Amino acid sequence: MFSMKTFKKKLMPMEKIIKAIAIIPARGGSKGIFRKNVIEIAGKPMLAWNIEAARASKFVDTVYISTDDAEIASVARNYGAQVIGRPTELAGDTATSESALVHALGVLKEQGKEPDLLIFMQCTSPLTATEDIDAAVQKLLDEKADSCLTVKDFHYFVWKQNEDGSAEGINHDKRFRPRRQDREPQYKENGAIYVMKTDGFKKAGHRFFGKTVLSLMPPERCFEIDEPADLQIAEALLLRHQSEANRSTSYIPHLTIHPKAVLFDFDGVFTDNKVYVDETGKETVRCDRSDGWGLAQLNRSEIKLAVLSTEENPVVSARCKKLGIECRQGLGEKKFEAFQNWCAENGIKPEEVVFVGNDANDTECLKAAGCGVVPSDGYPEAKQVASIVLTRPGGQGAVRELCGLVGLTLNLRP
Repeated sequence: MFSMKTFKKKLMPMEKIIKAIAIIPARGGSKGIFRKNVIEIAGKPMLAWNIEAARASKFVDTVYISTDDAEIASVARNYGAQVIGRPTELAGDTATSESALVHALGVLKEQGKEPDLLIFMQCTSPLTATEDIDAAVQKLLDEKADSCLTVKDFHYFVWKQNEDGSAEGINHDKRFRPRRQDREPQYKENGAIYVMKTDGFKKAGHRFFGKTVLSLMPPERCFEIDEPADLQIAEALLLRHQSEANRSTSYIPHLTIHPKAVLFDFDGVFTDNKVYVDETGKETVRCDRSDGWGLAQLNRSEIKLAVLSTEENPVVSARCKKLGIECRQGLGEKKFEAFQNWCAENGIKPEEVVFVGNDANDTECLKAAGCGVVPSDGYPEAKQVASIVLTRPGGQGAVRELCGLVGLTLNLRP
């Protein structure tokens, strides 16, 4: 059965404890934008944004991804969601979201899991915040409603064209144009969140049943991705929101130790974790020039620097040579062993080391180091064990930011 989050009664106007889950349908096929559910946006797969928002909700116990696609399933698990395999017949272009939800609830029932509330979310609304989810659930509970949808304010005049070519107002009389403040409020469904009492949904077979209420979302988060051009807009909005969040919380990371060494992973730290392949099969990567300046400041100090990488590509050694730092690559499954050996050879204790990594294979090093550091776009497994999560992503200033933090700790002058 569920190991549900529990809430104080003052937050929940119901007699029993609520069992709530989030289900995010994410099929592999997509005509408008190829592989849109896993396409990277602002440093993460698009699917990841909703998973993280839902996992942080005070109401959501578990996040489930309903999918027919192996890559989507892998991404979902990486970001902490559970996966429900969707049959092929429910994953075609004509399949409805409701059919995926009914199937998922059936699978969960077989496992003895029957939630009171179902929170249906859509990947194509990556700006959805945890507070939007909590507000929608709370609205349903406060209003003793059966279903709830998120909406945005709508103040436009809508028209239709008749068969004879003439235009006719739909939500207004064309002879009368009241001011915005004088019009009756209207709302547009934004496609982000739908909250439903599970029993009612299973009986009705659709998301709007019984008493339906509206939960208003801020307009800056009401953005739905339908076309390729929407990706650039959504990414810009996400990056702006991240920047504002960092400023509003005055987030300034600081080292937890006075280090004698800094050891780095390469891919996803010095690079943006992408690889470029030409027609001959030669691989190249993209690095940030500003990292070189930061490392040069540390190289003038007594602190030791080295890269420990599983990557075989000689570009790793070539980049390290140019930066003037030691490199040990091609480590395979022995990165942690290499970390221990490097410390022993240099007479430095692991707890005197800052280790910078971004992925699951870095977790042992991150935990053993005195201070484990992860770029802002690092994978969840790495972030969970890190002492510091940087504000910059890998290959886009993360190393430079880390060098600045070390310089401040050691009181190095630029």
